[in-house]
Amino acid sequence: MLEKIYINKPANTDLNMYRCGMEDCKPGHSWGPAVRDHYIIHYILKGKGFYQVGGKTFNLEKDDGFLICPNTVIYYEADLDDPWSYAWVGFHGIKAEIYLNRANLSAENPIFRYDKDDFLTECFKQMISTKNLSKAGEIRLLGLLYVFLSQLIEEFETKHVFDKDNKKESYIKKALEFIAMNYSRKITITEIANYVGLDRSYLYSIFKELLNVSPQEFLVSYRIDMACQLMRNINLSIGDIARSVGYDDQLQFSKVFKKVKGTPPRQFRKEQR
Repeated sequence: MLEKIYINKPANTDLNMYRCGMEDCKPGHSWGPAVRDHYIIHYILKGKGFYQVGGKTFNLEKDDGFLICPNTVIYYEADLDDPWSYAWVGFHGIKAEIYLNRANLSAENPIFRYDKDDFLTECFKQMISTKNLSKAGEIRLLGLLYVFLSQLIEEFETKHVFDKDNKKESYIKKALEFIAMNYSRKITITEIANYVGLDRSYLYSIFKELLNVSPQEFLVSYRIDMACQLMRNINLSIGDIARSVGYDDQLQFSKVFKKVKGTPPRQFRKEQR
């Protein structure tokens, strides 16, 4: 069985779904060594195989999953005696890495296990079933991708919230989530601290401890990174971009941008063309 759904790559938004599918692999079926230009999560429905990335080999089986990161050389192969069947979903977007980090998935930690129920399997089945929708399939697929990632996040955060160090990481992730959702408006560090449920000074201390930057430094850096992505849109003026990342004063935005990137925004845009 091989079932696939491909959709056109949309403009760069918070989360973009590219494709999904399910496959019963033949013995020794492999892919790579090669790279992808987007994230892909494979989830093993039955059987065995192995995944190689970053000089490491992971032997995987039913209920295991693995993450492929963009522009990372990978290789995977189905077992010769008990080849795996898996489902996969490919995606990208401005917030893709944030969501994956909340689920404790990254290039350094690409493996997860989900064996509590059939939630992920059913989610993939629903993704495949959208091929029968003629009008709103892409919207349904994107919604299911959010549901899928939210379940991975819920599973990880539920298991790790009680450890003291992991609790600090949970606070950081919640703060980053707030920043990602609100960077385009005038937010304060006090607002972020209130959202997380911490004193402002304690939020500062765990940011410095875990990220080696202050909350304000991270917020500024995040805004400028988002501005750099918006520079690719030639229909947006520098003033439009400034307002889109939380700066009503274009002059202030230009000063901050130059301080962070070492060059004024107009010059940066020219050099990126």
